[in-house]
Amino acid sequence: MGIRIELNKPSKELTVTEPESVSSLQNGHYGVMRKGVIHLSLEEVLYLMDIRNAKCYDEHSNELLFNDLAYLLYSKKLMARYFTYKDWRDRGLMVRGIEEARGNYGKNPVKKYPSGKFNPPKCSIEGLFFQDDMVTIIDDDVVGKELYENYWLGQFGSYKAEQRGKLSKLDIYETIFMLRHCGLHLKNSNERKILAYTKKRRSDFRYMYEVYEDWRLRGFILKTGFKFGTHFRVYFPKASPTKTGDEWIHSKHVIHIFPRSSKMIISEWARAIRVAHSVRKTFILAIPGAKRKAKARLDFLLYHRKNGGVEVPGKDDPSFVMLSLSEEEQIGGAELAEAIDAAKRIGLDLILAISDRETSVTYYRVRRIELPGSEYEYYEIEWEQP
Repeated sequence: MGIRIELNKPSKELTVTEPESVSSLQNGHYGVMRKGVIHLSLEEVLYLMDIRNAKCYDEHSNELLFNDLAYLLYSKKLMARYFTYKDWRDRGLMVRGIEEARGNYGKNPVKKYPSGKFNPPKCSIEGLFFQDDMVTIIDDDVVGKELYENYWLGQFGSYKAEQRGKLSKLDIYETIFMLRHCGLHLKNSNERKILAYTKKRRSDFRYMYEVYEDWRLRGFILKTGFKFGTHFRVYFPKASPTKTGDEWIHSKHVIHIFPRSSKMIISEWARAIRVAHSVRKTFILAIPGAKRKAKARLDFLLYHRKNGGVEVPGKDDPSFVMLSLSEEEQIGGAELAEAIDAAKRIGLDLILAISDRETSVTYYRVRRIELPGSEYEYYEIEWEQP
């Protein structure tokens, strides 16, 4: 006999009362038992109908098909939630509703990054700012080479061929940084004019520069991440372009800035993470900007594997909390930040579960970063294999 599920339309409750089915569902960790009756979530019922041939009936004994039930109880992002729930379940892992979260589980330790401090060189040097190209040229080859070799500011000569040329090139972030901290003067502009121009050219430039400066003042080296589909690639403190044997000469991290005020389609955002991972770089997400109200409903508590077995609700604590997303939807920086904060309050790492157009699901794990002395929020995002 298959599982019979009953829908009470007025209350929207989905229940199972037949004793054998109740026992089976309890053993499979479905639903919540109340007075001998199993109460199920919509995702659980859809899964049971889809995978275990369960039948659902209304109070008049009319059978409801998958779409009938989804139509009657529709809520936002239902299919994203269903397909991510189904995928986790299909892997033999347990999933429970977020409403079952109890207190702080203490399972989201902060990832600590090395502390460092940048002592800016104090020099009197003049350059020419090329506005359309957003680059500054320094033609004093002695000072330019010193800035490059000792502080990794600018690019002296050609990239990976310093002997090819005598000019030093500063990108727009290095230009502003050196105007503020290193005594750079420009023949044709100043910091105020450049900031006014960049604001017109790129609305999020202020956030980009704030992140650049935050890391730079702590001893990290930030260069363009263009080749990797991100904003910056990162070298850890003490890295040098002239020390070919240094372990950080090849950057191992990239930073992507996602301001709270921005929105981005999930497929574009995930692509940047995938490119970073394909070249074995850790993807760091920066979420600058003033905190603002945003709704970010976390979807499920996730139980994972342990010692060759699996974690079980009631016996084990969950390992993660899930935010279900679909390839074609947009997510805002404020929404993502709120989801991360909500996961932090529960004490679990956030899993971003992205269902693509074929309903295949990709998982990314979000971990908080502690950058000593910084007031900004940074997170490592890594591909996770359930």
